[in-house]
Amino acid sequence: MTAPQGRVLIVAGSDSSGGAGIQADLKTVAALGGYGTTAITALTAQNTLGVFGVHPVPAEFVVRQMRVVLDDIGADAIKIGMLGGAEIAEAVADFLNTIDTRRVPIVLDPVMLSTSGSPLLDAPGVAVLKQRLLPMVLLLTPNLAEAEAMAGCRIDTPAAMEAAADRLLAAGARNVLLKGGHLEGDALVDLLIGVDGRAEFHHRKVVTRHTHGTGCTLASAVATGLARGLPLARAVAAAHDYVQAAIRSAPGFGHGNGPLGQGPFLDEPSG
Repeated sequence: MTAPQGRVLIVAGSDSSGGAGIQADLKTVAALGGYGTTAITALTAQNTLGVFGVHPVPAEFVVRQMRVVLDDIGADAIKIGMLGGAEIAEAVADFLNTIDTRRVPIVLDPVMLSTSGSPLLDAPGVAVLKQRLLPMVLLLTPNLAEAEAMAGCRIDTPAAMEAAADRLLAAGARNVLLKGGHLEGDALVDLLIGVDGRAEFHHRKVVTRHTHGTGCTLASAVATGLARGLPLARAVAAAHDYVQAAIRSAPGFGHGNGPLGQGPFLDEPSG
């Protein structure tokens, strides 16, 4: 692996509606000039109204997908999304122990619930994330509910966000991007804190029901920036610009939580 070329290996579940998961990840990576490869962890039957079925991929086959992609194409960054359970999480952690994760930055989006509220990771899986994967990743990108589950505390104020982020850093994370979109009020503040410094990203909340896949899209956009050689804070800033544009460009599909407008028609992020 020489100069960064924008290759992103995505380890995540498939979303049959195209709004989140592997589908959103690939659209995001391509829109931002990267090249996405995949290791699919689960098939889901879902639409904008909810998740109607989950079919996990055998853990050994998840790892086989990762291995053959890295052996041939390589990766400049890895994005991990839905793992679904402890067995797959353990297998992914075991495999990542065999590669130099300091040379290949990893972004972990700890997917636990779908936008509609369906559970996508069990308690043993959360434990594996904390114990095995946290120390390997460059960036953890939880929303408030995910951070509460991992940090073991309630988060209902900006001060509580900072305290929870500190707990996650103490648990082994190198950097945490804690997303504050579920706090009350019109202001949206995401907190980036860790060994690479501290920054806050301020936006106004967009009133819309079309937010399906926002977390997947943000994490994949950060991973693409890292894969193309951006430092962490710039990659996060560029990812925020992209997600804001994608929300504004939502196509309006579906009767529930609709997808974003991930597409090459969007302006290049300013980060």
